[in-house]
Parts: sequence; structure tokens; C-alpha cells
Amino acid sequence: MTEEGRAFLTVPRLAEIGWLVHGFGNAGWSEAGFLDFAASKGLRPAVMRQIHSDVIHRLEAAPDVKLEGDALVTNVPGLLLVVRTADCLPVLLVDATNRAVASVHCGWRGTRKRILEKAVLAMGRAYGSDPAGLLAALGPCIGSACYEVGPEVEQSFGAAGFPDDVFKPVAGRAPGRGHVPEVRVPASCRKSLLDLRAANVWLLEDLGVKRASIWSADACTHCDPGLLSYRRNKGEPRRMYNFIGIRW
Repeated sequence: MTEEGRAFLTVPRLAEIGWLVHGFGNAGWSEAGFLDFAASKGLRPAVMRQIHSDVIHRLEAAPDVKLEGDALVTNVPGLLLVVRTADCLPVLLVDATNRAVASVHCGWRGTRKRILEKAVLAMGRAYGSDPAGLLAALGPCIGSACYEVGPEVEQSFGAAGFPDDVFKPVAGRAPGRGHVPEVRVPASCRKSLLDLRAANVWLLEDLGVKRASIWSADACTHCDPGLLSYRRNKGEPRRMYNFIGIRW
């Protein structure tokens, strides 16, 4: 991925599409800066009140109110589909054949509900999008080495059909001085590391999206000070702006 004026990242393959505008914002890009960018492109942002759901909105015009949900799809020029993140995974989808796009907010709850899969299927119903012809870009999110979750999360992913390998065990602590034995943690309390990217790539590939058509930012929001992280700074109200739209 490439950096555009240090405000947001773009994917070279998507940047080649002349009618498309897209990007993954960083910590330094304010809401005012984002809105100025949208106005300079003559695009109207559609910003949701995100609720960690599997609710998807198909837009045929700019909404008059802030919609509740976690994914937007459209084939209408002039709209900028926005997801705001600070550890969750933003995913942008492009159907270059039918000129349709989607933005999807994939936290662990939305991922467990398979919202990305449902967004791809919604594009198929609305615009005739074929998963094999889609392009997908995954932006910065919390990395698998930093995303510790409880056993109930792992169990819920298993019940939703995800493969076991999207989780890894948290490494046990080595015995300290004095040869104090490691404390054994019951399975019911044992935590795991969730690979949010891998879970969503699995959803895409399972639908038939080609691996060569999936791009992913090599960045962890928790580790990179240039990105926002809810887990690292829980009092931080700001979010990063990730967007995709069709130019006029």
C-alpha cells in the first residue's frame, strides 16, 4: 500500500481504477481534514453509527440521517462510504465490472456474524457482483500478536463455522526465579490470540474471492503510534476514517 500525503493509505491496484476513490486514514487525519478532502472531490460522506452488527445498508442516495449498521454498499456516484476504526478491521470491496463498492466494519463481533460474507452476497443480489471478480482491500487493524480474547470469543467463532487456526494460544509465562512453577489456567479461563485478518480473508476465499485479489495493510494499530488503538488508549475518542466511493 502507498501513502497519500501522509493522511491515508491507498492500494496501488485500486488506484489504477479511474472512477474510484479510496483510502485508509491514519491517526493524524482529523474529522475536519477528512471532510475537507471529501468536499474537494465533490463527494458526500455517508457515516454510520456503528453498532458491531451484521446490518448492511444499500445506498441509492445520500442518507438524510446517520444510519445504524456496519456496512454500506452502492453503485451511485458521488457518495463516500465510510467506516471509522481504532483496532477493528476496515474492508473495502470493489466490483470493477459493475461499478459497485462497499465499505465494511469488521470487529470481532461483526466478523463472528460474518458481516463481510453478507456484504459480498448483498453486492451479488444488488449489482450482480461475482465474488471471483471482486477486489478486496483490508486496512490497518489490531494484529494477531496483540489481540487477546477470552474463551467465549473462540467458542463463538467455532460455532459460527470459522477454522481453529484463526486463533493461537497465548504463550505461557516461563518460571521465574526460585523455580516457581507456571500456574496452570483452566480451559474455561484460558485466553487466545485472534487473527482478525485471517478470519476475514477466510470468509472472502470461502466465497470464491481470489487470493490474488485480496490486499492487506501490514500494520498493527496497537503497535504503530501513527495509528489509533482503542486497546492502547481507551480514553481516546477519535477514530480513523476509511472510505471508498465512485467519482462523478
